[in-house]
Amino acid sequence: MTLSSTLSVPSASAIPRHLAIIMDGNGRWATRSFLPRTAGHARGLQAVKRVVEACGQHGVEYLTLFAFSSENWRRPQEEVSLLMRLFVQTLEREIDKLSERGVRLRVIGDLDAFEPRLQDLILQAQERTAQNTTLHLTIAANYGGRWDILQATQHMLKAQPQLAAHPEKINEQSLAPYLSMAFAPEPDLFIRTGGEQRISNFLIWQLAYTELYFTDRYWPDINAQHLQEAFDWYATRERRFGRTSAQLSQP
Repeated sequence: MTLSSTLSVPSASAIPRHLAIIMDGNGRWATRSFLPRTAGHARGLQAVKRVVEACGQHGVEYLTLFAFSSENWRRPQEEVSLLMRLFVQTLEREIDKLSERGVRLRVIGDLDAFEPRLQDLILQAQERTAQNTTLHLTIAANYGGRWDILQATQHMLKAQPQLAAHPEKINEQSLAPYLSMAFAPEPDLFIRTGGEQRISNFLIWQLAYTELYFTDRYWPDINAQHLQEAFDWYATRERRFGRTSAQLSQP
């Protein structure tokens, strides 16, 4: 388990080790193109492929994509159903290609809400790629940051019931192993497309010291050059983690 950035200073480089993305703007892209919103989600899958490939070329180790939030169930039923079908189709069509490229796939979130077929496909895909190490691709589906903290707390107390009687012994090290992203370092760079400037209940524990990059471009339009622009911006950031600029300039 990687230590929290509030407890230790992680290493920093010009290319983020862990990139997290909210893929926003699919529906608005479709509306702009006089297409149904569902067409935007289908087109957004092409952007996912481009970004996965570009991250592999840049040497990004961890890529986490927010595909479906716990709040997205509030959307029209037709749109939700289409998203579920796309999820199934993508797992069926792409998992062999991902495995050949050395990509390890994980899906985080409350998966009990999905139909059994989709749950089975997720399990099979995770098992199929479990030995891969080139790129750790995580899809957040029916995920929420507050849910993540709550479920981690519940699992921690089930595993260590004595902590309920001694809450003063609970600290970050106690909770961190039970978070959904315990296997990964905290994101170095967060990107949100579509023009909104908020994190929308995504990885709210893990984004404490992440650099936040927002772009007005809609997700289906994103390509390798746009990703490079975000990386160029990231390379200019001074990642102090509580220290001063003077301390960073010291040998």
